[in-house]
Amino acid sequence: MSRIEQIISDMEAYLDTCKTAPFSSNKIICEKDQLDDYLNELRARTPEEIKKYQRILQNKDSIINDAKQQGEQIINAAAQQAQQLVDETNIMQNAVDKADQYLNNSNARAQKALEDANNEAVQIRSSAIHYTDDMLSRLQNIIEHAIRQNNDRYQELMNGLQNELNVVINNRNELAGANGTDTAAPEGGSEAAAAQQSDDDTLVSGNVEDDGQ
Repeated sequence: MSRIEQIISDMEAYLDTCKTAPFSSNKIICEKDQLDDYLNELRARTPEEIKKYQRILQNKDSIINDAKQQGEQIINAAAQQAQQLVDETNIMQNAVDKADQYLNNSNARAQKALEDANNEAVQIRSSAIHYTDDMLSRLQNIIEHAIRQNNDRYQELMNGLQNELNVVINNRNELAGANGTDTAAPEGGSEAAAAQQSDDDTLVSGNVEDDGQ
C-alpha cells in the first residue's frame, strides 16, 4: 500500500470516529487540525508529474524566450556565414542556398521547441487534473460513507428514544386508569375500559421487550 493510500485509509478511519453534529443528520464534528494534517501530507506526496507541470507553467515564458533567443542566434550565425560566402564570388549561389537552409532550419527548430513545450504542458496538466479528480473522488466516497454511517446511528438513537417515550406514555395511562378505579364507570363502558386496559398492557409489554433487545 502506498503512503497516499495509507493517508486516505487513516482519514476514513478518523471520519468514522467523528460524532454527529447536534440537530443535524448529515453533518459531523471533526478536528480541523487533524484534517489539515492529512491534507498537508497529501500535498507533500503529490506526484512529481504535477510538480513538473507547475514548473513548466511558471517557466513557460522563459522557455519561449529561450527558444526565440536560440533561433535568433542560429539565424545570426547563418547570416554571418552567408555573408562570408557571398563575399566569395565562385560560391555565391551556394552561400545563398545555405543561408536559406539555416534560416529554415532555425525557424523549424524554434517552432518545434515551442510546440513541444506546449504539448508537454497540456499533457502534464491533463494528468494533474485526472489525478486530482481521482483523489477528490476517493475523498468524496470517504465522506459520503461517514455520513451514511452516522445517519444510521442517528436513526437508531431516535428509534430507541421513541420506544422509551411510548413506554412512559403507556405507563402514565396505566396510572391514570388505576387512579380512577373507584369512580363508577358509565353503563356499557366497563368492557371498553377493560379492552383498552388489555391493549395498553400488551403495548407496554411489547415495548419493554423491544427495549431490552
